[in-house]
Amino acid sequence: MNNLKLDACIAQHQGDRKEQQDRLALVGHSSLPGVALAVVADGMGGHTGGALAAEQVVHTLSTDFLQWRGEDAQSMIREACFEAHAMIKISRFINEKDPHSTVIALVLQKKRVFWGYCGDSRLYAFRGDELRTRTIDHSWVEHLVRQGKLTPQEAEHHPNKNVLITSLGGAEAPHLDFGRLDDLQEGDSFLLCSDGLWAYFDVQELGRIIQAGRAREVADKLIRMARVRAAGKGDNLSLALLKFH
Repeated sequence: MNNLKLDACIAQHQGDRKEQQDRLALVGHSSLPGVALAVVADGMGGHTGGALAAEQVVHTLSTDFLQWRGEDAQSMIREACFEAHAMIKISRFINEKDPHSTVIALVLQKKRVFWGYCGDSRLYAFRGDELRTRTIDHSWVEHLVRQGKLTPQEAEHHPNKNVLITSLGGAEAPHLDFGRLDDLQEGDSFLLCSDGLWAYFDVQELGRIIQAGRAREVADKLIRMARVRAAGKGDNLSLALLKFH
């Protein structure tokens, strides 16, 4: 990592749901030094088989990543997500279920990161405690915000803020968006998380908490805070955190 050291972890909690439908992974490449994958998939709440869909997403991305030779990270993410989408649709007929999943996947390669996502599982990129960028949810309310029909503040409290316009396993081909950052430095950090976590924090608070501790300590603190704020009504929550020193 050219003198950068990676401090990373994954963590999750079932929340107050009957089943954990999130899946996640943090994988180092077996033959490419300094290359790693982080992925969070949220099996869609309200759809039977959500856990099955999220498991398929994480399995496909992890498998394709370990077979990848390091050429084009975004293409690898795209192809793995479409492969997972196809497998989820096939499983609908086999299992007589209706599985769907979000995905946020990040690939670390030397001093660069690449990511791709579908749905409302998010990536936040910080430098110190300042936000550099975050993904924009593929949700109905974010669509209305982009059209100028809702303000960001109205979207935060909209009753349909969790309604997605695309997902893996849906009837239509999934819509994926991608991003990259090329200049990793000391103090950079990346948080990947499901909506069961990000729903309870604003960006400024996340930045302060992430900057202030080691990855495992931060993950434990975020989960504890989310659980308190959920007040017995919390969703599954999952996160992957990567910090560079």
